[in-house]
Amino acid sequence: MATTSEEVWRILGELAEAQKETERRLEQRFLESDQRMEQRFRETEKLMRRQNQQFNEQLGKLGNRLGEFVEWQVRPVVVRLFQERGIAVHEFYPGASAQRGGEGIEIDLLVVNSTEAILVEVKSKLTQADVDEHLERLSKFKRLMPRYGDVRAMGAVAGMVVPDEVARYAYRQGLFVMAQSGDSVVILNDVAFQPRRW
Repeated sequence: MATTSEEVWRILGELAEAQKETERRLEQRFLESDQRMEQRFRETEKLMRRQNQQFNEQLGKLGNRLGEFVEWQVRPVVVRLFQERGIAVHEFYPGASAQRGGEGIEIDLLVVNSTEAILVEVKSKLTQADVDEHLERLSKFKRLMPRYGDVRAMGAVAGMVVPDEVARYAYRQGLFVMAQSGDSVVILNDVAFQPRRW
């Protein structure tokens, strides 16, 4: 049976319509697939943000716990270490703080006698920024805690991890540097060290 040119054009038209319908359906599927993928991406992103926030909270708690651990390592030896350096301190106060005129100060360990005070800042890992913050704290100490106005104030920083460059920086700023050594805590400053007084 011979096919006429009209039939060929009709078949070609039907094929063209079928192809357009196929393209439309594929486009619709791709669009739906893209929307599903975008939705999944948003959900995954939201889940990752939530997990990241939880991780950061846990990490912050761990950092605080490490700081507390280091502080508990330093507390039992701090008076003895400074006495061995010829500073006759005999009292220490953990978590000393004061608020005056909208300004505050917090001291991890305040080690004192009647004429001298040593403000000790304790960190799990000591940084130069920690040293700078402690220097600022020392500059406010007598003003915010006037009962110690007549003492010679000195500063010390302590850490479980104390990078060499941070230890040198703190030393040059006139601070005692304390670090964990084995099961104990030691003062890293040499015997020639002269502490800065505030």
